[in-house]
Amino acid sequence: MEQTFEVAATREFDAVALLSFLGKRTIAGVETYAVEPGRQRYARTVCLPSGPGMVELVWTGRTLLATTRTARADREEAAAVITRLCDADAPAPAIAAHLCRSEPLRRLVATRPGLRVPGTVDPAEMAFRTMIGQQISLAAAATAAAKLAAAYGEPVDLPDPALTRLFPTVNALAAINPEALPMPRSRGRALVGLARALVDGGVELTSERPWPVRREELLALPGIGPWTADYLAMRAYGDRDVLLDTDLVIKRELARRQIANTAEWSPYRSYATMHLWYSAVDFS
Repeated sequence: MEQTFEVAATREFDAVALLSFLGKRTIAGVETYAVEPGRQRYARTVCLPSGPGMVELVWTGRTLLATTRTARADREEAAAVITRLCDADAPAPAIAAHLCRSEPLRRLVATRPGLRVPGTVDPAEMAFRTMIGQQISLAAAATAAAKLAAAYGEPVDLPDPALTRLFPTVNALAAINPEALPMPRSRGRALVGLARALVDGGVELTSERPWPVRREELLALPGIGPWTADYLAMRAYGDRDVLLDTDLVIKRELARRQIANTAEWSPYRSYATMHLWYSAVDFS
């Protein structure tokens, strides 16, 4: 079943920045991204309760349109995926007003009003992608993730020929010999270790338990440190108050701007993190 609708996002809403951020991290076969005159498009495969499908976001220059192609029973879940991925329900006016009280952030917020924290379609996928990308470039991370998907992701048949497979499932990754993965051995062992912890219940990413409890479980695993856990809190769980101050770019920006006190940015420090990132990194 196909449905197309305008993404009902609070205003302001920076769709260009959102799609550019996602586009820089595209995994071949799982995702696709293109910029054309007057049009920006991101699409990806999704695994839903009734089977595989796809979601598509198109920025027309005035409107962000979403198209989902799924089983009829998954229609509402697919729409919810779009909302999470776009951070569409963020209280944008309140965030902007609050962050603009800070002199170091005022100009950044004015430059990119409506900047969002891009979400994810699945917390486990985001955890694996974050581990793959540790200490390497975005391009290298995308290449490594694409190799992983090509080898272990389920093939799909969708209208977009660029979308050929799902991101590998937790069970598929748990069954892998980590030595065979296209990444440093320690990282491969950590990735498979997380997958096996998820399978046996030692870690629960979708649990209703408080995030601090799940964070401690993650930190107890090899290869997962504060940066990975906090990045997951931002992108997989929609925590709006994470200052990613263990990130090298954020550290540099805080030092360059001589910012010592960030407590005043709470409860929207995740958005401050995004503004500092965009001030230093070209995601276009």
